[in-house]
Amino acid sequence: MPSPAALAQAQLDAYNAKDLDAFCACYAENVGVWRMPAEAPTLVGMAAFRERYASGPFAQPGVRAEVAQRIVLGDKVLDHEIVHGRGDTPEALLVVYHCSGGLISKVYFFLPG
Repeated sequence: MPSPAALAQAQLDAYNAKDLDAFCACYAENVGVWRMPAEAPTLVGMAAFRERYASGPFAQPGVRAEVAQRIVLGDKVLDHEIVHGRGDTPEALLVVYHCSGGLISKVYFFLPG
């Protein structure tokens, strides 16, 4: 079973390689995604997750992410990410990956401002 850090890195590598199948393979079938401060997930389930990424970042060849800092705390990985290719300047955000059963089951995005 991959560690939470290995899962976070594998999904990042797949994201940057635009490998949607490898990216989705890191996530649970019932994955939930929150854009904080949302109280409920903004995206639930693999079908919605796959569609969102296929039509979003994976459809934009110039979009890539890098980790400025990673903290692993038990089954959670906190990444300070820098995303390039969505505009004139890189975008910084904090992403928390919650891992369960060898897959990422919940994702929390914290955007500045």
